[in-house]
Amino acid sequence: MSAARDMLCDTASAVFADAADAGIARVEEAGFSLLLVSEADGGFGGDWGDLNAVLRIAGARVPELPVAELILSGLGEVPAALRAAATVSLMAGAMGQALDLSINHVNTRQQFGRPLGKFQAVQQSLAVMACEVRAVDAAAAAMAKRFDAVGFDAGAANFEIAAAKLRANRAVGVVTAISHQVHGAIGFTREYDLNRVTIPLMRWRGAHGNDAYWAQRLGRQVAEFGGRGLWEAMTARAD
Repeated sequence: MSAARDMLCDTASAVFADAADAGIARVEEAGFSLLLVSEADGGFGGDWGDLNAVLRIAGARVPELPVAELILSGLGEVPAALRAAATVSLMAGAMGQALDLSINHVNTRQQFGRPLGKFQAVQQSLAVMACEVRAVDAAAAAMAKRFDAVGFDAGAANFEIAAAKLRANRAVGVVTAISHQVHGAIGFTREYDLNRVTIPLMRWRGAHGNDAYWAQRLGRQVAEFGGRGLWEAMTARAD
């Protein structure tokens, strides 16, 4: 992470902590609507990697606030594919928060004289959950890298958007189920933070296209590439 992005994330963490009570106006006052606006136009001049980093924090800290919409508004008219891409970053942050809460809970909650995290069945469930979370992180990062190479061209990043949104959508069921299983009843209470991220995750799964929609879009692109073409496209992106 660059020094500028590191500073941006620190700022986002502090702003979102206040925004949890003050609302989206606090985020707007801090200038996040200028994140993607070029420096020549008086903005921050950020790229999609910056957006991904900020939205991951927003997904964990203030998932109920329309932070993505605010930041994307700096680009003017935004196609649905870009909104879907931004949603992936929010989902990655929310899933990471669900995992952190789950790990903390099983390491502190005692059952039969020892922490829940000492039970092998719980460890196995959390390992599955962690794999899903990291896979979504990787998909969001790959998508950000593609955007950084092609600008904010949704057409040129079609493959990465479809793959990332589909991967994130498919992870939601596993992440929400396991996180609530290891928490038990407390995970459903208003006083506990878990439902603050799992409820938005279930909403984001169907936002800007559900599993079937993105599977169809991804499948058509793969079919158009053909066997050799898919390999060439994948290796070219890996560079």
